[in-house]
Amino acid sequence: MSNEGRGPGPVVVEGVLERITYANEESGYTVARVDTGRGAGELLTVVGALLGAQPGESLRMEGRWGSHPQYGRQFTVDDYTTLLPATIQGIRRYLGSGLVKGIGPVFADRITRHFGLDTLDILEESPARLIEVPGLGPKRTGNITAAWVEQKAIKEVMVFLQGVGVSTSIAVRIYKKYEDASISVVRNRPYRLAADVWGIGFLTADKIAQSVGIPHDSPERVKAGLQYALSQSSDQGHCFLPEERLIADAVKLLQVDTGLVIDCLAELAADPEGVVRETVPGPEGTPVTAVYLIPFHRAELSLAGQLRRLLRAEEDRLPGFRDVAWDKALGWLADRTGASLAPEQEEAVRLALTRKVAVLTGGPGCGKSFTVRSVVELARARKAKVVLAAPTGRAAKRLAELTGAEASTVHRLLELKPGGDAAYDRDRPLDADLIVVDEASMLDLLLANKLVKAVAPGAHLLLVGDVDQLPSVGAGEVLGDLLAPGSPVPAVRLTRIFRQAQESGVVVNAHRINEGRAPQTTGLPDFFLFAEEETEDAARVAVEVAARRIPAKFGLDPRRDVQVLAPMHRGPAGAGALNGLLQQAITPARPDLPEKRFGGRVFRVGDKVTQIRNNYEKGENGIFNGTVGVVTALDAEEQRLTVRTDEDEEVPYNFDELDELAHAYAVTIHRSQGSEYPAVVIPVTTSAWMMLQRNLLYTAVTRARKLVVLVGSRRAIAQAVRTVSAGRRFTALAHRLTGATVV
Repeated sequence: MSNEGRGPGPVVVEGVLERITYANEESGYTVARVDTGRGAGELLTVVGALLGAQPGESLRMEGRWGSHPQYGRQFTVDDYTTLLPATIQGIRRYLGSGLVKGIGPVFADRITRHFGLDTLDILEESPARLIEVPGLGPKRTGNITAAWVEQKAIKEVMVFLQGVGVSTSIAVRIYKKYEDASISVVRNRPYRLAADVWGIGFLTADKIAQSVGIPHDSPERVKAGLQYALSQSSDQGHCFLPEERLIADAVKLLQVDTGLVIDCLAELAADPEGVVRETVPGPEGTPVTAVYLIPFHRAELSLAGQLRRLLRAEEDRLPGFRDVAWDKALGWLADRTGASLAPEQEEAVRLALTRKVAVLTGGPGCGKSFTVRSVVELARARKAKVVLAAPTGRAAKRLAELTGAEASTVHRLLELKPGGDAAYDRDRPLDADLIVVDEASMLDLLLANKLVKAVAPGAHLLLVGDVDQLPSVGAGEVLGDLLAPGSPVPAVRLTRIFRQAQESGVVVNAHRINEGRAPQTTGLPDFFLFAEEETEDAARVAVEVAARRIPAKFGLDPRRDVQVLAPMHRGPAGAGALNGLLQQAITPARPDLPEKRFGGRVFRVGDKVTQIRNNYEKGENGIFNGTVGVVTALDAEEQRLTVRTDEDEEVPYNFDELDELAHAYAVTIHRSQGSEYPAVVIPVTTSAWMMLQRNLLYTAVTRARKLVVLVGSRRAIAQAVRTVSAGRRFTALAHRLTGATVV
């Protein structure tokens, strides 16, 4: 039904929402197809404010008619209300749309056959009668009843939030966090949302706060903005911000007077749950007033203290190596492994087995892996309890293959629990004589603190990683700080490239890049360049190379063995756009392939996906930012999708949790840290100019085991090679390790 009048008043159109073809979770802008009942299968395209509407719902939409040059006639929605369907067919479609968990098309058909037009009244007033329907047992009946009640409550919250542009998935999260108190919290304490609910940052909370009448210059708003600015800086890797920079950032963000920001910062610093101000050395060595969020200040103090405690411990859980005959031990090792250690490798082995904390660093092909294997072999020969870990599942698997012993992720080793607390800590340390952690450049401040707290006094900790790679995704620069001048932590840097590694174009070019020299891109069997000056052409070729050419020439699986690594997420050759193109090439839509549309993405069985937040509630020991897996099942009736991770764990996701997942056919180079792939394809284009840095390209190249293909412009590659990362992160760990005071 529609009123297509051309008068000044709004036009009203009613219909059943058949499918959503696009939805922007940020803005709520939606493109959908609606059945207006005209017959002949004709569907109307509607665009605009359809935030929260679900397929199967009957809608009454106000808006205006228009025309799109490509898609033709369409209706732009300014506002809508949901109508309960009035026909049996409408009710069946409404219930079968996946709106109510536990009711899919099959049970929607059975329920409506049994109750007819009374179906919705039965669900509302006498849900226990659902057990009358064949195949609906007590358990499913209970689940459907609970889902119906929750869906109604969420709907109320969404109606309230609709006016301030909050997406469906965030409304669901708000309801799950606060339940019946949702509307009260949103109305009275909106800035709590930014701290309590993942996916709501300060900007969204601020928008809500304005809509419920909180003043622009409210101290509550300014304090929330200061904490948001610090949180944003931690997302960029900083553990603190200099006070002057924080004040300037907050004034720009909040558009309020500097004096008000200074006063609110003083109040926050006086609040035990606010922020910490402390004088520390700045990047140039001159004192700065640092402002920390409390968790980062505590972690930095704790990590420095725990490391010093381990270094000074009188106990030694590897006492047999204090006075070992090293010539004899290394001779036995050479017989066992079939190779001798180079002098710098010998030094690293001795350090690991005689000092309580040690760092081993070096680039590809320099023998880090063989050195680690040698340390583990010698420790095992003395019956030591050796524990092996790495920050990612892929790195842990590689460490296990290298040493022939079990290895786990750091998260699984510590048995992190919901909320982020570890089962192992200072009061209950790990039962290990030697703990080896590979890919230690990935350890951020918070995770490194949890790990070091769990090392028993007298145990040995060996951190292994390449300090020239990008620092951790999370805040801090732990490996770099441990290797800083004056650090009390002993370290060995391997620099010699072994002969067999010199035959690898991947290894040789990684070192060339790290030294500021252009990679060699001709005449090598494992390193190629497809020169494309235009960004769109580079994107197209990168997809062609990853999805078809490499699999055809090298026999590699495009999903499992080939990884596209982009300098940034946005742009025509960014990971976001490439994922869409790669999904079309590798896992295209098929009539027999289940799929679920969520926001602007479509998830299909077979999709390669990655987790984009730490979630301590999921999986056996949490699922963490960067975990990669493949979608193995999709159940529209139970509204659940299942992912098998790289750690071979089956993890279920409810459909309202799908914003925790992103496609992973292409990922940013930052997100690839700690992972290794048989082949990588790297688009390097001038559109990513500001991101192009030496350690970025070096990290991307060192992710490849066998093959690297660069796609893009020589000018962009040259820019990456010559640009050294500008400045270090704001961290005071190196200063705290030395125990020096700031004058």
